Amino acid sequence: MRILLSNDDGIYSEGIQVLKEHLDSIAEVIVIAPDRERSTISHAITLRKPLNLKEVKTNGKTWGFSVNGTPADCIIAGLLEVMKDKKPDLIVSGINHGPNLGNDIFYSGTVGAAMEGAMRNIPSLAVSINSSKDFKFESAAQYTKEIVYNLTKQNLPNNLLLNINFPNVEYVDLQGIQIIRHGQRKYQDELFKISDPKGKVHYWLGGEIDHESIEKNTDYGTVHNKKVSITPILLDLTDYKMMSKMKKWIGNWNL
Repeated sequence: MRILLSNDDGIYSEGIQVLKEHLDSIAEVIVIAPDRERSTISHAITLRKPLNLKEVKTNGKTWGFSVNGTPADCIIAGLLEVMKDKKPDLIVSGINHGPNLGNDIFYSGTVGAAMEGAMRNIPSLAVSINSSKDFKFESAAQYTKEIVYNLTKQNLPNNLLLNINFPNVEYVDLQGIQIIRHGQRKYQDELFKISDPKGKVHYWLGGEIDHESIEKNTDYGTVHNKKVSITPILLDLTDYKMMSKMKKWIGNWNL
């Protein structure tokens, strides 16, 4: 089995290093990741400047490849250049330093990388951990390895896209897996207005999670209960119910 491993925290981040170490025991793992942190960049790709693909070595041996672009760029470079002669069986993006729950999936570079893989007909996983510090990467990586091992025994659809989130607990404290929908976790948006020493005005985006808006029977509630949440995500964003309604509306339009 061959795995293309990427992320949005950068090739030198702890999450991807720990995950590679665990996946190496069950697969041939090729790391292709951004040369620096590219969080919250979603599914952006680089069109107006050249990309550099550089070999990263550890103890004189190739450990992976860095790209001076986005997570999605890494997947494209991986599939069309580094692994062009033998495509991966699976793409894994992570482990992200923080959760990708609810509406986070629309902003996440971690999910963006996995989505690019699924769009290019490679089953893909986005893996994240629900914490902002003291990450239990060993726990999440060990469990991810077991998920990957079992998944690859199935007849996976080429466009499979799974968003996986781990509670930040030790392996023995994980309470199992739940296949669950993503929620509508919202942030209390704040726009901070600041001035620099020269009096120029700047704005800083921020905001805390609106905990009252969090739905319990969702990915967030699952992780809160120390379970691993897995959410299958569709690439087709069409609202078919609205299509039916709009066809009726248009029938009454005098156009």
